[in-house]
Amino acid sequence: MSETKKPARAPRQDMPRQEPNVRNRNFNEVALGYNHEQAVIEAERCLQCKNARCVTGCPVEVRIPEFILALRENRMWDAVELLKDKNNLPAICGRVCPQETQCEEMCVLGRKFEPVAIGRLERYVADWEREHGIKAPPSASPSGFSVAVIGSGPAGLTCAGDLAKMGYKVTILEALHAPGGVLIYGIPEFRLPKDVVRAEVEYVKSLGVEVQLNAVVGKLYTIDELLSNGYDAVFLGTGAGLPMFMNIPGENLNGVYSANEFLTRVNLMKAYKFPEYDTPVKVGERVAVVGAGNVAMDASRCAKRLGAKEVHIVYRRSREEVPARAEEVENAEEEGIIFDFLTNPVEIHGNEQKWVSGMRCIRMQLGEPDASGRRRPIPIPGSEFDMACDTVIMALGTQPNPLVFSDAAGLERTRHGTVVAIEETGRTKKERVWAGGDIVTGAATVISAMGAGKRAARDIDAYLKNDAAGPWWPE
Repeated sequence: MSETKKPARAPRQDMPRQEPNVRNRNFNEVALGYNHEQAVIEAERCLQCKNARCVTGCPVEVRIPEFILALRENRMWDAVELLKDKNNLPAICGRVCPQETQCEEMCVLGRKFEPVAIGRLERYVADWEREHGIKAPPSASPSGFSVAVIGSGPAGLTCAGDLAKMGYKVTILEALHAPGGVLIYGIPEFRLPKDVVRAEVEYVKSLGVEVQLNAVVGKLYTIDELLSNGYDAVFLGTGAGLPMFMNIPGENLNGVYSANEFLTRVNLMKAYKFPEYDTPVKVGERVAVVGAGNVAMDASRCAKRLGAKEVHIVYRRSREEVPARAEEVENAEEEGIIFDFLTNPVEIHGNEQKWVSGMRCIRMQLGEPDASGRRRPIPIPGSEFDMACDTVIMALGTQPNPLVFSDAAGLERTRHGTVVAIEETGRTKKERVWAGGDIVTGAATVISAMGAGKRAARDIDAYLKNDAAGPWWPE
């Protein structure tokens, strides 16, 4: 009698994408998403573990096996409800979160096979809901408390949404003329479409959250004024929008951008829609992007789409140390971005009109590990060379903008400009003020900021309802 074999497990479903030589000339979304058949096949790969390690890898504690099971059984509204029970922004997370180092890294199936594509299934369910009409949950009983949330990025939207679900009156104060924070100004259309962000913001507003635009805290109001004028608590989720530079000769030339300015011009000011919007960005034929994080990948791929014939990523370490997601590096390489590893700028050259004309670089070698755990780059004497370029984009990281801290006595900051806060609760050293996201950690991921917003909302609720025992700040 022949032995009955178990059916072979289906392979992980590939995500359809635009072809590289097509997508590098448009700003349409690169990843096209699963169809229903692909989503169900992928959902069927889930082992439905009783001890779901994937959930422990998710900063916002999404009920992963439960929403995947509902999808598999075609209970789509149940899948939506289970997903959004913990995550107010699933369509965003499904596109830009590094699942490969979080929930998917913890997936048991990944020990022998490829892990379940949790992020892609999250995107599918969220997009399905958007197509069929987003529904807000029932209104909660009013708590009687009011909270001001400063910033409408991922941390602020998450904190505001969670508090609104608990019955709080929440007002988001956003400095820019459009809500979404880094989601709207920093991440390109081809990676995160603006209509997706707008839909997620509208969902948070449907929970009862008020959003005030052009409201610059530090100018129109201070934190202390907010606390004195009716708000019982303040959450700081303003991110890290102050760019960093190398302080080398020539950085003040025309044609040198911070990645923040460049991406804001392209995204928020809609340079990607020129000539429909008369806000062009001049990049010239050759662009150099300094840095190799996700922001550098975004800037380089935008420059390519804006017409640059040659775009270089200039990075002082090797490929092994690149901090960007592997998927983003792969996309950039496919689209024709050139990587110059172990290379560091030392000077930017300009012409008589004070425009960038080139960049002097030096070759590097890797020495012993530094404080970050990566091998320290060391210049090789005599290896300098010139690189022709018309535009230089500095993607070196960011710090919190100091404007928001005006007159906020008692709010302690580190030497890097970030706010000192307790990771588990978001409490700052100033009573009734919480903080989370990049303003605390420095530039990090969307999902880590969302996790911080969720933890802060939980602690704000406990504190205002007198459920939090012990002193405000640990002795």
